[in-house]
This record gives sequence, structure tokens and C-alpha cells, in this order.
Amino acid sequence: MASSNTRGALLALLAFGIYATHDVVVKILGADYSAVQIIFFATLLGFPLATLMLMRDRADGNLRPRHPWWTLIRTACIVTTALCAFYAFSVLPLAQTYAILFTMPLLVTLLAIPILGETIGLHRGLAVVAGLAGVLIVLRPGAEALSLGHVAALAAAATSSLASVIVRKIGSNERSAVLMLYPMVANFFVLGCALPFVYRPMPVEDLGLMGIIAAFGFIAMLLTIAAYRVAEAVVVAPMQYSQMIWAAVFGWLVFEESVDLWTWVGAGVIIASGLYIVARESRRNVSENRPATQTRGRAEIALMPRFLRRRDSREVL
Repeated sequence: MASSNTRGALLALLAFGIYATHDVVVKILGADYSAVQIIFFATLLGFPLATLMLMRDRADGNLRPRHPWWTLIRTACIVTTALCAFYAFSVLPLAQTYAILFTMPLLVTLLAIPILGETIGLHRGLAVVAGLAGVLIVLRPGAEALSLGHVAALAAAATSSLASVIVRKIGSNERSAVLMLYPMVANFFVLGCALPFVYRPMPVEDLGLMGIIAAFGFIAMLLTIAAYRVAEAVVVAPMQYSQMIWAAVFGWLVFEESVDLWTWVGAGVIIASGLYIVARESRRNVSENRPATQTRGRAEIALMPRFLRRRDSREVL
């Protein structure tokens, strides 16, 4: 088990390193193009990869969702998440964006109460409060001007958390093909309608960067699935926080960004809270819903889902 956990942790570290590189490309393109244009073309270029993956789906049935309203809400959440997160990456320092997105386990825990009937005890409740205090440390309202980018990052964290809880609610009945395909189709058609209003001509090298976004999201997703197949969730899930290190390195090397002390402090509080919640939810005496650990990976902010379940792993690999 120890060797399997080590292998899973290394696969997850590689996956989240690729995700971080994916987000660097988003930030580079975001300097010249709107989030609508980036997501539309990256989705378009990602369809062949998704098709290859769905061809390996062994489940019988059609692509009609069994829970159409929940599927519709989740699809709307993922489209909103992608737009907000891509915009936040474009205008905020990488480390600040990640610190805000790391509130996902906290928000998932809160949203699971009304949607899944989950109950949280004193320990997890205090962890949520501490994590939200960490967000205030990062944002420092009153000391620093809050921008539209901060609002977008918070919105991305909220809508991504809702999408993840919905996966936990309906995922045992819905095919992975439905969960993957509907958000991609929505991105294509909804953002395609908005594209004429924001479109800017692209040289071929920028189109190539759009393809890199699609490819990196796909590769990182496969690595994340592989990690969860060989290791325990409590080992793999915390690896997502390695993106904070990548953010500091890429921010300094590529964008000449520096991470201030309070961002590190706030991120540390958020990460510690998230790790505590993941550890508590891995214990047997916690409700079987366990929303934060049953929805795998990191926020659903790319074209491929970053939150997956073990059933998904068996279906697509």
C-alpha cells in the first residue's frame, strides 16, 4: 500500500504541475483575448480528445441525462466557472487566484449540508470558519482594493463547488459520458453565440496555445484518474496544493510576480483547513457522503473535469 500511495502521490504531483502550466498558458493568452474566445477555441480543439476518451466508455445506454435539472444546473455552473476562473487567471497574480480557488473543500462542505443532507461537526465547522478567515487574509478588504478579478475568482470557487456537490448527488446514476460531454457542448454553443462580440483575429501560434490548453487539461485529467486508481484519496487530494508552489515559481519566472507575506499566510490557513477537512472526511465515522473526498482532484475550471470518482476511473481507463 505504501508503494501504491507513493506512486499515486507522484502521479498527482505531475498532474497538478501540468494543470499549473495549463493555467500559465491561459494567463498568457488572457492578456490579448477574452475568456470567451479562449474557452471556445480550446473546447473546439478538445473535442477530438474527448471523443477518443468516450469511445472507451464501456457503459451501455444513451446520452440522455437521468437527472436533467441537476445536469442543467451543473452544466451552467461549469460554464460560469470556466469563464470566471479564466478571467481571474488573466488579471490576478497566479498565487492569489489559487489561494481563492483553494476554498473549494470548504465551500463543498457547506453546500453539502442542504444538497446532500450532510452534517458537519464542531471540528469541521471550525475548519471551515478558519478557511474563510484565510480568504479574508488573502483579500484584505479595506487594505487592498478588491477588483473584478477577485470577484470572478470567488464566483469560480462557488460555482465549481456547487458543480462538484451535484456530481456527488447524481454521479452514481449518470454516465461519465454525460457528465463530461454536456458542459463541453454548452461551452461550444453558448460561448459560440457570444464569440462574435469579443473575437480578435489569432495568429497560428496563439491557436497552437489554445490546443496546448486542451491537451494539457486532457493529459492532467488522465494522470489524476490514474493517481486515484492506485492510491487513497487522502493521499492524492492534498497534492493539489502543490500548485501554490508552481504559482510562485511561474509567477516569478514568466510574469515577474511576487507573492506577498499576507497571501502566503492566508493561503497557508486555507490549505491547512482544507487538509483537515479531507483528513476528517476520510475517517469511517464521518457520513458516507464525504463530498470533498468523493469528488476528486481540483476545481472544475478547465475544459475537462478535474473532479472525478473511482467509478469514472474504471469507465474511462
